[in-house]
Amino acid sequence: MSKAFPIPSPADWRAEAEKALKGKPLEGLVHLDADHLTIRPLYARANATEAVFAPRASDADGRAWDLRTQVEGDDPEAVNAAVMADLEGGAASVILSGAVLADSEPLGRALEGVALELAPVALDAGLDGPDAANALAVVAKGSPRAKLRFHMDPLTAFAATGGSPRTIEEHLSLAANTAARHAGAYPDATFFLATGRAAHEAGASAGQELGFAVASAVALLNAAVEAGLPIERALAGTVLGVSVDAEYFDSLAKVRALRLIWRSICAAHGHDVPAVIEARSSRRMLAAKDPWPNLLRLTAAGFAGAVGGADAVVLDGFSRAQGRPDAFARRQARNTQLILMEEAHLGRVADPAAGSWFLDHRTRDLAEAGWAEFRRIEREGGLVASLRGGALQQRILAARTTGKQKLADGAVHLVGVTKFVDADVRSVSVEAAPASALAANGDRCPPLTPLRWSEAFEGDAA
Repeated sequence: MSKAFPIPSPADWRAEAEKALKGKPLEGLVHLDADHLTIRPLYARANATEAVFAPRASDADGRAWDLRTQVEGDDPEAVNAAVMADLEGGAASVILSGAVLADSEPLGRALEGVALELAPVALDAGLDGPDAANALAVVAKGSPRAKLRFHMDPLTAFAATGGSPRTIEEHLSLAANTAARHAGAYPDATFFLATGRAAHEAGASAGQELGFAVASAVALLNAAVEAGLPIERALAGTVLGVSVDAEYFDSLAKVRALRLIWRSICAAHGHDVPAVIEARSSRRMLAAKDPWPNLLRLTAAGFAGAVGGADAVVLDGFSRAQGRPDAFARRQARNTQLILMEEAHLGRVADPAAGSWFLDHRTRDLAEAGWAEFRRIEREGGLVASLRGGALQQRILAARTTGKQKLADGAVHLVGVTKFVDADVRSVSVEAAPASALAANGDRCPPLTPLRWSEAFEGDAA
């Protein structure tokens, strides 16, 4: 006959915790995060919030999420070889960036042999997004069911570089009109990427990143409706982007929180359109001097994206902080996801975090923090006005300063950088990448300059 285990009460836990602390106050176990949200040492039925269920829409019995790789390059043949290697090696889709996006002719050569009806192709073209979208539409001509992911996202480029060739309103309008022009020909296409990546990479808190992403989505939706795109099609044509890093509990809660916020956005427009979320690994968490521990960080990020319910997960090459990842680094990024998907079976449960008192509480906290930041941005006139005025940048700077201070004080550590440092670092190879072009003077805002947390400890690292 089995014996039931006793269920300890909060009072039982408190007594044991006070004994372990040896006279130190129990309040020392309570922490505030960068959004000034309270993180408690214990979550139980007594302090639980309403349960959260935020699964991805795709079938968990199949390939639960889209294993997406990033291929960058200027030579069409080299890009084609990399794309085919990734797709044949287990990837389901690719993101392209580089000079191959400049015109349909080099892009067509780069996509030679790719079945666009089966393998989604996404673009990362910054402010040149509409031109790249037009090029991809020409390449896909004759394939009306092509799964094109135009990923037009002028606001991220504007915020990160601090400028744009035209006014940012013109860039938004151009992206929206491009979407309206191709919507009929490609019913399975998505048009926009609304992400807080620029904020995240500049040191933003989770709430600030979520607020930026939602404000970006609203700006894109407004431009799309003005261009004549029906709101339901605009909602369905918007992909939400979120950054995931080695802080996997917060990262997976952030993915779930974004799905909750999107429900509110859709409800405000009178529709129920499931969120499509693309999770990309954080670059601010990567180390340059010793890139090998980045493999651990990227695995944690991939875990967070998968368990959090992202529809597509993109992992950088572990050598990214030193330069453009080579074939070996891209293979490692791809295989990391394959192991998470096909050996760890992370996608077999619709929403693995559901029912965890801590993760449900954290999901709601981050959703509320993101919504509060979004409303703050809207009160400032919307994302464009907030960026131009610099108000959002000032809030992100405060979070960035706090994060750097925690590392300097030893409150948090980076494996291989501030703790467990390898004295004999193995070198890695990277591919040459062209220097980024500066934005023209059509419009300006204070830039959200990206950082890496490890920079202050790396000296003359590459």
